Amino acid sequence: MRRSPTGRAFVAAAVVLGALVVPVATATPASAGSTSSATTYPTWQDVQAAKGNEQAKQAEISTVQTALQAVQADAAAKSQTALDAAEKATVAEADLADATQTATSLQAQADQASQTAERAQTRAGQLAANLYRDGSSNEMTTKIATAKDPRDLLYQLGAMDQLTTTWTSVLDDASVAAGTASSLHDQATRAEDARSRLARTAEDRAAAAKTAQQQADAAVASTQSHSDELYAQLATLKDTTAQAEQQYAVGQAVAAQAAAQARAAQAAAIAAQRTQRTSPTGSAAASTGTSFPDTSSVGADPTGAKAYAQSVLGNYGWGGDQFGCLVSLWTQESGWRANALNASSGAYGIPQALPANKMGAAGADWLTNQDTQINWGLAYIKSSYGSPCAAWNHEMSVNPHWY
Repeated sequence: MRRSPTGRAFVAAAVVLGALVVPVATATPASAGSTSSATTYPTWQDVQAAKGNEQAKQAEISTVQTALQAVQADAAAKSQTALDAAEKATVAEADLADATQTATSLQAQADQASQTAERAQTRAGQLAANLYRDGSSNEMTTKIATAKDPRDLLYQLGAMDQLTTTWTSVLDDASVAAGTASSLHDQATRAEDARSRLARTAEDRAAAAKTAQQQADAAVASTQSHSDELYAQLATLKDTTAQAEQQYAVGQAVAAQAAAQARAAQAAAIAAQRTQRTSPTGSAAASTGTSFPDTSSVGADPTGAKAYAQSVLGNYGWGGDQFGCLVSLWTQESGWRANALNASSGAYGIPQALPANKMGAAGADWLTNQDTQINWGLAYIKSSYGSPCAAWNHEMSVNPHWY
């Protein structure tokens, strides 16, 4: 699901927005200025008027479906922007943490080198004091000149030579230590400058992520309100229920997404053959691991997610025997965490949808609502594999693993 059989994620971009709800045979253009997003929302009066005429009813159904597409696409785009901004903020924070650690370490090394230089200089001064007690008399020279015993003379000469050699060595050490300290202080200064720049970047990205999340939250709230009414209108026009219409719409949208993904994968495979790419797994982008960006109000509750998934298995015609496979599948994919993000591919959520905003087909709150993610994921499994166990078998039959 995150990667195609050739190891890459082949997803048609048109699927993201065009297949969010049931494909519409006859689309009614949105009238400009009706709302901030230029979407025409049918009224209940329009719905009731259309029920008496089959042709008018079909036209009204198309109008409702078009409105659903538009409002869900807008929320999906804003939520994707929020997810991208949150990931950038997470990366910026990680970069800042690394830079802070580097700057702190270099400053500590510079301080230590300065202390080493100071100790060497102090020792050199002490040795100099032994060689030259004061500025007018040379005690060591006097001792040598007045030595009566030749053995004392040789001893004094040897001691002076050794002391002079030690003094010279200590002076050299002091000079090297001072140079090292100076270099490390320069590095520490540059590292602090880099840390300051990264701190500003992290602050800016955190602010951008907050703004994007606020815009996404507003769009999601508006979309959910409109979607509930639009599904109710569809149910009235078709003499069904809003829940049935929503589940059908999600199934149709996910099927369209999967079909487009399969077509893109087939086209890519043909292109790969033409260019004689002989290593299907070698072309996969290297994964940089899974991160959990700070998306506001994400219901990351693996236990609760499993419980919800188990409770709705029957809606897809599956028995309890399929639950174990589903647990294994999504444990491997995301750990059942709603904010799991593959840092390499961009796959997101419990089912690891790629691109993430495909889950907008199941609800505007896909970014933060694990139930919505599960609804999309189960519809995807139903459409693409027929059952969780079939999806799990496929997951384990390929390397790298994907479904």
